[in-house]
Amino acid sequence: MKGRKLYLGLIFILSLSVVYLLEAMAQDKGIALGNVIISDDDRPQEWQQLIASDVSSNALKLQVDGVDVEFNKNQLYMEENLDIMIPADIFRSTFKCAFNYADEYGLELQKGNTVVSVSAGGSYITVDGEKIYLENAMKKAEDGCYINARVLEAGFGYTYKWDSGINTLSLVDTRKDESYLPSKYSYFDVGRLGKIKDQGIYGTCWAFAALTAVETSLMPEETYDFSEDNMVWNSGYFGSKYDGGDYTRAVAYLTSWKGPVLEEDDIYGDGENNPDAEVKKHVQEAQIIESKNLEAIKRAVFLYGGVESSLYTSMSYVGESSMYYNDKNFSYCYIGTNKPNHDVVIVGWDDNYPKENFSVNLEGDGAFLCVNSWGEDFGDNGLFYVSYYDSNIGIHNVVYTRVEDTDNYDNIYQTDLCGWVGQLGYENETAYFSNVYTAEADEELKAVGFYATGKDTSYEIYYVDGFEGTDSFGDKIYLQSGKFVNEGYYTVDLDNSIMLEAGKKYAIVIKITTPGAVHPIAIEYRAGRSTKNVVLDDGEGYISLIGKTWEHVEESKECNICLKMYTNTRMENKSE
Repeated sequence: MKGRKLYLGLIFILSLSVVYLLEAMAQDKGIALGNVIISDDDRPQEWQQLIASDVSSNALKLQVDGVDVEFNKNQLYMEENLDIMIPADIFRSTFKCAFNYADEYGLELQKGNTVVSVSAGGSYITVDGEKIYLENAMKKAEDGCYINARVLEAGFGYTYKWDSGINTLSLVDTRKDESYLPSKYSYFDVGRLGKIKDQGIYGTCWAFAALTAVETSLMPEETYDFSEDNMVWNSGYFGSKYDGGDYTRAVAYLTSWKGPVLEEDDIYGDGENNPDAEVKKHVQEAQIIESKNLEAIKRAVFLYGGVESSLYTSMSYVGESSMYYNDKNFSYCYIGTNKPNHDVVIVGWDDNYPKENFSVNLEGDGAFLCVNSWGEDFGDNGLFYVSYYDSNIGIHNVVYTRVEDTDNYDNIYQTDLCGWVGQLGYENETAYFSNVYTAEADEELKAVGFYATGKDTSYEIYYVDGFEGTDSFGDKIYLQSGKFVNEGYYTVDLDNSIMLEAGKKYAIVIKITTPGAVHPIAIEYRAGRSTKNVVLDDGEGYISLIGKTWEHVEESKECNICLKMYTNTRMENKSE
């Protein structure tokens, strides 16, 4: 009897293996398009369930153009009908797709001039308006949205190959030699533009530009109206609403988790400040795009969000005239040596926008579409074009590339509430810097945050368990390394959490290399009236040239190190 059971079991396993092999072959063959419905109705449901369960129980891998894709959050999985579903949150970075529209029923993707619409529960997708039958194109789940891998094949020309032997889906972009940027793109046209705002008589354009950039980075999936009033009053900088500001204080406010808060919780211009308003998002990354790199600016707008930039203008309110502004075409261009004095947000472009539409003579066509903060009465309902040849647009550029829910980490440790005010170093592109923190509870160290003060910055992360003085740096433990393409503020998630004990001191150590820099370390210090409120007795920061001899910078340089620590409270210590 035992032998018979074993024999039947082997037959079942062999049968399943044959089916699995046939499935792999069928998957490798691809799909028919046009009016052919892609269906697996002829396959026994029990077999499908077994195959999908077996595949999904092992880590599915994704390879795009020969490169393995890493997943930060959600993973690939296989449906019971053997469709492979890809988390939508990787489509921007991995497949260079813009999200033009999204709601609970469907979404619209764009790559180059190709626009693909998918819906949950539908039996077809549309590619540039043409229907192509494809079942299960999109699925909504509690942890996010997933898109059928076949959408990439049917909509954007990827070749599709499933290798069951190594549990890997391989996608190859047959159009990779084509630019994924269209020649014209506008948030207004695709529904990624929120409320047009008005700064009034105050010098708060920097706050309006920063929060418009943040708001558009969350669209189209989420729509918010954040409070500029709260940013101005709680940025950590000293001054009034008339003083003006720049992106550095906006980044400092946002990355310190002081905001953003909702407009309805701290209303602009009412003369009141609500420092206790609930923070709605955590900004973990702000990239500074290289000066006058027009293609990089377009990529940021297309894939991530509006780019906060600046220009020089002699105008200060709606209705005021300027020789540089064409009020008939809503176009602006300044050619000269004056420095920027006004912040706007780039929300689109037109490579073929005629140079004749400007009030000055230009050598070529092309313009950025910008949103101002002077209300809907300015320009074309708040929008206007700025020539690519304007002297200042595209010099100072910030895009918010990682804005997360407030449950991403439980705690933040920091000493640099005014953020990147200046830089330190040893006349060398490489240096070490450290902040020492005392754990407030039993926690897990999940991530660290710091600035890259230039392009192509590389880093190594270490920590010291039980810091007792500078001699402890000799016991630093290596964690991981990496590289940033752009300068800006970054959060680096640790590959492995570090357990922290309440009351114990820990040092986070960064070895940083910024090509061409002489002072690669970002610091906070009292640089003048606006930063006179900087506190120097709230931290313990150190710097070193080669990691051997260290100096305590609060004492030697009267500054704070820009280096944050993000932790989660251990589950056993969380209250019910």
